[in-house]
Amino acid sequence: MTSTTRLTVAQALVRFLAVQYTERDGVRQRLIGATWGIFGHGNVAGLGQALVEYADDMPFHQGRNEQSMVHAAVGYARHSNRLSTHAVTTSIGPGATNLVTGAALATINHIPVLLLPGDIFATRVADPVLQQLEVPYAGDVSVNDCLRPVSRYFDRITRPEALIPAALQAMRVLTDPVETGAVTLALPQDVQAEAYDWPDEFFAERTWTVRRPGVDPTEHAEAVQAIMSAEKPLVIAGGGVHHSRAEEALAEFAAATGIPVASTQAGKGSLRHDHPQDVGGVGHTGTATANELARQADLVIGVGTRYTDFTTASNTLFTGDGVRFLNLNIAPFDGHKLAGMPLVADARSGLQELTEALQMHGHRVTDTYVGEYTLDKERWEQRVDACYEAEEIDVRPTQPQVLGALDALVDESDVIINAAGSLPGDLHKLWRARSKDQYHLEYGYSCMGYEIPAAIGVKLAAPERNVWALVGDGTYLMMPTEIVTAVQEGIAIKMLLIQNHGYASIGGLSESVGGERFGTAYRYPSDDGTYTGAPLPVDLAANAASLGMRVLRAKTVRDLRAALAEARAADTPTCVYVETQTADTVSGPPPAQAWWDVPVAETATRPSAVKARELYERHVSTRRRPL
Repeated sequence: MTSTTRLTVAQALVRFLAVQYTERDGVRQRLIGATWGIFGHGNVAGLGQALVEYADDMPFHQGRNEQSMVHAAVGYARHSNRLSTHAVTTSIGPGATNLVTGAALATINHIPVLLLPGDIFATRVADPVLQQLEVPYAGDVSVNDCLRPVSRYFDRITRPEALIPAALQAMRVLTDPVETGAVTLALPQDVQAEAYDWPDEFFAERTWTVRRPGVDPTEHAEAVQAIMSAEKPLVIAGGGVHHSRAEEALAEFAAATGIPVASTQAGKGSLRHDHPQDVGGVGHTGTATANELARQADLVIGVGTRYTDFTTASNTLFTGDGVRFLNLNIAPFDGHKLAGMPLVADARSGLQELTEALQMHGHRVTDTYVGEYTLDKERWEQRVDACYEAEEIDVRPTQPQVLGALDALVDESDVIINAAGSLPGDLHKLWRARSKDQYHLEYGYSCMGYEIPAAIGVKLAAPERNVWALVGDGTYLMMPTEIVTAVQEGIAIKMLLIQNHGYASIGGLSESVGGERFGTAYRYPSDDGTYTGAPLPVDLAANAASLGMRVLRAKTVRDLRAALAEARAADTPTCVYVETQTADTVSGPPPAQAWWDVPVAETATRPSAVKARELYERHVSTRRRPL
């Protein structure tokens, strides 16, 4: 007879989650490292009680915003190489729908996170409950159904025994290197508190193996032949290199073949910045070196990349005659993009097999090709130095000079986190990544508000590291509330808060597409309806201090250098606040080295829009669709 234990559904779920493990390359670790929660009538009596009941088994973090709790879980999971993550529980109604943005971010970036929103009564005994969405044509719909399209797996647990198969399916998806993303188990509040006799096997430790599939022999042979036939091949390293921990395999491949390596935002740091084959970021926010190589390439070798429009410059970047694509990717969907030759495999396994085969043939690109991109790389580094350099240190810094001051301070143990605004473009072009996990940019969803909670998640995953959240004023105003969590739990993140009085990135884009920076500055409105008056008298440093964070104000380059050093040495949550000046042609960042398609008004009377449309049509004419 099978032995059983009588527990509520919520208690059983917490106990189950506490004994789930992942294993890859012989290393075993806990799958669900902790649970974040904000409690309301949809989860307080269920999961809330269960987390108290089993507090010794399941660590808990108190969040301030449901979206930011997901961001913290994503930061933790990414820094844990997707082998460990956090769960997030919320009430029904707005608590649940606040998860949608975070879920989309997780799924788009292929990062596992477990969402446990409360739900309306399964028994319908109290109907409608507070915050219930009534749908006249469907009695089984709640606001949690908003999470279906942004989840890789979704289930609603309407009976206790349904938890067993649903929980197992959830773990399967969380540990699948192709299918992973947000996983949602919607939990009706009455079912959470209902007791059931659970088979004890449900609470036995389970280890989920994260697989590393090798290459198909036929695809492998075709890939080797394509590489050997190419005169100017170029690797595009994407986030899959990091997810697979294929950085060393990529370095060996590049060194053995001499093939240069450009990187997407997610892939930056796949090679150290000083590796001879590293040529920097590629695409709209990339370096001139990488983008010129992309234009000349006759073979593009994508490794773990989704080929977003930023990477391909909206399909205007890879313009070489007869250019072909070879896509090493664990996901068949991405392996077939751009009409490419798929090499469906784990990035590390695939790179190792390619390196071995090419070395057997003694294959390496020509010295002439190596010499060309090496010289271009040196020239770009000189441009970076010019951007970082501050001739005057008693003046307000430009944004690149802010990055230069941080660049001069950190070592390979520091982690920098960013997601949106003008910083991603500057960082992709300028930052010198010193380690495989130093550069943490969320650019799949480019979600404002990600940086502070993600920094908390990374710090929880790596408490010995210095973790920097690089935050613009626009992003800060979106989601500063997890500062309170950092203060409460003594999580010593560093925040570099840059004040430039508005949405600098989208303002520049607006100007380039004929929008005249309308509605992008944080200023008072003028008589003509535009926001071009005086800057708003907000004090973001005072706001951060009011939330409990230690704040260091820097007015000049000299102040900034001292403040950053002091913050780096701090053992409490610390913010460095600096207001930047408009960059000039010497110290400002290099302009975009490739195009990005943002459609411009086809007809307009304002001269700026007319001019922008003319430029747009010239760029559109260069687009190519690989077939």
